[in-house]
Amino acid sequence: MDLDYHIRYSATNKYENQADGGLWQFLIIPENNESQELITASFTNSLKIKVENSINGYNFKTYRIRPTQSFEIVEFNADFHLVKKAENIFEKVANVYDKEYEVLRSISFKAENDIFLRNTLLTTLQNPVDFQFDESISIFDNLQKLNAWIHNEFTFKTDVTDIDTDLNHILEIKQGVCQDFAHLFIAIAKNFGIPTRYVSGYLHQGNGYFGDSQMHAWVECNIPGAGWIGFDPTNNLLAVENHIKVAHGKDYSDCPPIKGVVYSSGKNETEYTVQVLAHQQQ
Repeated sequence: MDLDYHIRYSATNKYENQADGGLWQFLIIPENNESQELITASFTNSLKIKVENSINGYNFKTYRIRPTQSFEIVEFNADFHLVKKAENIFEKVANVYDKEYEVLRSISFKAENDIFLRNTLLTTLQNPVDFQFDESISIFDNLQKLNAWIHNEFTFKTDVTDIDTDLNHILEIKQGVCQDFAHLFIAIAKNFGIPTRYVSGYLHQGNGYFGDSQMHAWVECNIPGAGWIGFDPTNNLLAVENHIKVAHGKDYSDCPPIKGVVYSSGKNETEYTVQVLAHQQQ
């Protein structure tokens, strides 16, 4: 059954010393795609500055704010309403096992997906891992096993990593958050030749799932014959009705929810809250 979602995003930035202008870009707008339809979107700020709409390098919509006046505190609020359509992933991957490994290794498939086969600083493995792909089963089944392996081998724990933590440290401490597990999944899948991309979005946590309090991260893999399929290693889930996509990229650095520059000195504090409310459509 389709789900009706309302998402409320709030952020408050406080500065120790007066800020004299800046620039922010917000990548927080739910994508319109085959499985979700954005109905309404609004974005406001306490400085009452005009909101600019732009497109990033992967063709995802962003908000931009360019304050020119001085301020010590600024608040941002966004509200989104969308419908998430029910998907049957198992129907999409049914009967694609024949020759899928042959297609996976073909020059044409690699060329079409080159950007999501490249290693990045955040998705590079320097040491071997204890997970192996098995070509006697389908690519989809292998990826489900990888999803489960990361979920079982690693513990979700906040404040032990940051956005620059490399995978060797994750493998050593066996802990991290959703972006760490997404990066690890990408690295292992790409090493086997499966095009894989990082996804940023919102998670409906009403069923006790783990995720960042602001934005969640998972991955999408391009399976020959089936297309892009989402996997959430943090929760050992397929990314379907509980996952609301905002954007994708090679890794976190391609799709942070907020980035920018503020002209100020001293410390600053940022507080985020995100509410994801879901109702079944009648």
